[in-house]
Amino acid sequence: MNDALDPSAQLRGSESARVEAALEQQFKSPFAKIALLRIAAAPDPRTAEGEALLKQVTATIRRTPGVQGVLSYLDRADSLFMGQDASPIIIVGVNAPKGGEDALMIRLRATTDALHALLEEKYPALTFGWTGEAAVNADMRRLSAAETRAAEWRVLPLTLMLLIIAFRSLVCAILPVVCGALTILVSLAALAVVNLFWPVSIIVVSIISMVGLGLSIDYALLIVSRYRDGLDQGLSRGEALAQAASRGGRTVVLSGLTVAIGFAAMLLVRVSEVRSIGIGGLVVTTVAVLVARTLLPIVLAWMGPWIDAAPPGLAPRQNTGQAWRRWGNWVTRHPLSVLAVTGIPLALLAAQAGNLRIDLPRGRWLPESAQSVRVLHEIDSVARGNFGQIIQVVLYFPPQVTVHDEAGWRAESRLVRFFARDARVQHVWAVTTLSAMPLAGPETLRRVPEETRRSLLSADGGAALVELLPRQGLAATDAADLVRDIRRTNPQTLTGLAGTRLEVGGVPAFNVDYASAIRNTMATLVLSVIGATLIVLSLAFRSVLIPLKAVGLNLLSVAAAFGAVALVFQGPGSWIVGLDHPMDGGFPILPVLVFCIVFGLSMDYEVFIVARMAEGRRAGLGDREALVQSLAGTGRVISFAASIMVMIFGGFVFGEFVLVKILGFALGIAVFLDATVIRLAVGPALVRLAGRWNWWPGR
Repeated sequence: MNDALDPSAQLRGSESARVEAALEQQFKSPFAKIALLRIAAAPDPRTAEGEALLKQVTATIRRTPGVQGVLSYLDRADSLFMGQDASPIIIVGVNAPKGGEDALMIRLRATTDALHALLEEKYPALTFGWTGEAAVNADMRRLSAAETRAAEWRVLPLTLMLLIIAFRSLVCAILPVVCGALTILVSLAALAVVNLFWPVSIIVVSIISMVGLGLSIDYALLIVSRYRDGLDQGLSRGEALAQAASRGGRTVVLSGLTVAIGFAAMLLVRVSEVRSIGIGGLVVTTVAVLVARTLLPIVLAWMGPWIDAAPPGLAPRQNTGQAWRRWGNWVTRHPLSVLAVTGIPLALLAAQAGNLRIDLPRGRWLPESAQSVRVLHEIDSVARGNFGQIIQVVLYFPPQVTVHDEAGWRAESRLVRFFARDARVQHVWAVTTLSAMPLAGPETLRRVPEETRRSLLSADGGAALVELLPRQGLAATDAADLVRDIRRTNPQTLTGLAGTRLEVGGVPAFNVDYASAIRNTMATLVLSVIGATLIVLSLAFRSVLIPLKAVGLNLLSVAAAFGAVALVFQGPGSWIVGLDHPMDGGFPILPVLVFCIVFGLSMDYEVFIVARMAEGRRAGLGDREALVQSLAGTGRVISFAASIMVMIFGGFVFGEFVLVKILGFALGIAVFLDATVIRLAVGPALVRLAGRWNWWPGR
């Protein structure tokens, strides 16, 4: 299975994509995309009874719409198509339109359910189990939606309770939650429209829920707090609302713009899965900003005095800005001490990021509650090879040479023998292996059925397909290493024929291309995010130092998040997140997701503080007084907003999806550190030390 387990994770122009296209176009192979069916507790297909049952099953499956071909022990009397317990393993070639994979798996499962009902009386223990990329993807989408709903229900009551404590008002507490729910619903609706034309990644639903709920509550907290601050200052409701919508609204737009930069950068990665996540993030960020800028002020104006309606028995609001003012005064008086106490531990945590491994993890990391995952593991335990990691090698002959010639036949035979000698390969399928005669030549092709021959040869014979079945238990990482080894070899040396070339495809090759595409784009992505953020903040605050400081602290926040992931998921803290043992790898997509999302979210609170500080400077306050006032005005909002966002992200840590679990943990840790150590301690200390240079070259 690939790292993302998603058909939307396509790599246009990559070698694995070219091989997939060749299988469909040049070879007309019905098995370019496959599903696997295991029949447990079935009679041995080498017996008459088992053969009859297998014929009945395969004939029924062939008639299912979307099935292009069926390959079993009946077609190739090979023990590889049986488990060690003699259970048949059937390879089914499937073809579904974009977005139609789930519907196809529903039809296939309905077909085997009907067969089970028909055969249950004669074979009471008989079971059918589907797996393979299409089946796993269908289950992952279903489980992802269920886990996302469960996470939302886990955090919503706690979120509401924290908001009631923050605002001392039931109405004010409900408003941010309503904004968050509306943002998620509108974003998912927009995503459903996108999915009609371009299948999106499984993880997008979780990201929209995490980011949408967190951002909406952050922005609603800011707008409502500014509104109530205006009321406390003696402004009329109209004046307070105008001030909140104007000043708070500008802050929300600027914050949303910095968050959007991270998601927009994902469009630079030539992996459609990453791009779909970027589009989903842009959609949810835009909706969150629009809800806060348009709908929320309208609701506040409509509610009038009901805004202060408090639950019975709840003490009225008190001015808590004094505590944050005292903290601001202390930080501004002791900036070097603050940097030493908070910055050194943070730097040590960030240094652990160097130990983070992002290659595919070994072992079982897919959700065990999915039937397709359980069947996959059953096949892995009984099969005589690793059917989930089949490698497809296309051998292209030089001009005027085909496999029908002696030279072409010998070249493919040499290549097949080379692969067969590799200890990582269990079996090799090719046209030269179809005959049992040791000295067979191209004349044997006349006796091969047309369907079989066309699945292994191009129409003109100028290209031949060689399929490698890795040995049982070979990890995805090792299969990827095998692909890299094949690509590094000289095909002319392997085949003994000048002018030959090889292209390698299959799931392991996709994993290699996927990791390479992300690795090759990472530097450009990071520089683009940093550059765009610097430009936006420089224009917004007319300063050079403030954007540089903000970006530097953001990079520290990202590094600290990576360090925490390395210590917890790949170190001694794995038990904290419910893992039985530390992971020996991660996911190639992890650095992109964490960097782009954390960088944008971390800038959220920086914008809150600096925007408030800039207001103080424009009002005539000195640098120190403006900083203290900013902390007094935003400290409470940031603390509650961060607590809620950490809780939202933490709700996804308890699911089964390891990638979503890591992402939720990384985002939660990053927001926690950013809202406590970085923005309320390290950042203010640096601002105090910089003094008037914070605003250079502006005033």
